[in-house]
Amino acid sequence: MSLRWSIAQAAEWRWWRRYLRGKSKDAYLDWKREYWKKFISDTNVTIPAGCKVLDAGCGPAGVFIVLPQAQVTAIDPLLDKYEGTLPHFDRKDYPWVQFQTVSLEQFKPTDTFDLVFCLNAINHVADLDLALDQLLQPLNPGGVLVLSIDAHNHPFFKKIFQWLPGDILHPHQYDLREYQDMLTRRGLRIEATHLKDQAFLFNYYVLVARKLGGDILVTEQVGG
Repeated sequence: MSLRWSIAQAAEWRWWRRYLRGKSKDAYLDWKREYWKKFISDTNVTIPAGCKVLDAGCGPAGVFIVLPQAQVTAIDPLLDKYEGTLPHFDRKDYPWVQFQTVSLEQFKPTDTFDLVFCLNAINHVADLDLALDQLLQPLNPGGVLVLSIDAHNHPFFKKIFQWLPGDILHPHQYDLREYQDMLTRRGLRIEATHLKDQAFLFNYYVLVARKLGGDILVTEQVGG
C-alpha cells in the first residue's frame, strides 16, 4: 500500500474519533438509520429479503445497519480500530452481518452478491483500478452497484489536487465523467446519476450501475 494511502487511513481514523467524540451512541445510530433509510429511498434501489449484499468500506455505521432483511458482508480495513476505540460500533449489534477487517484490494470474497454498496469509500482506496475490479468481480449478472463519489467540478483544481495532497483523506481526484467511464468500460450500464450535494470544488454524486442481465430494479434519475 502507498504512503499516501497509509496517511489517508490514519487521518480517516482520527476524523471518526473527533466526529463521534461526545455523541451518544443511541442518538447517533438513530440518526444514522434514518439517514440510510432516506438514502435507499432516494436512490430507488430495491433490496429483496434474503438478497446478498456487500457493504464495501462500511465504516463504523454503514448502510449495513439498516439491512437486517439481507445477508450482508461488510468490509473495512479500520474495523478493528473502530471497535477498539469507538463505543458507537460493536459488531455484535448486527448479527445479520459478516464483518471482515480487510481493504477492498485485499478482499477475497467466498460468495457472490446481488447488490454492492461502496459509499464514501472509493476515493479512499490505495489502488483505484484494483478496488473497482474487486467490487465488480463478485457482483452477480444483473446485480447493482451503488457507488458514491466526490467528483471535481473544475479541471484546473483537479490537476492541482492530483499533484499535491490538497485533500489528504481522498488520494484519488477525478471528475464525474471519469468515474462513469471507469464503470462503463468494465461492462456496467449507468442506470442513475443522483446529485446529492453541490459545492464549489466537488459535487457529491451517487451512481447506480447494473451488471448485464437480471431483474434488480432501479429507476432512471439524473439530478435528484
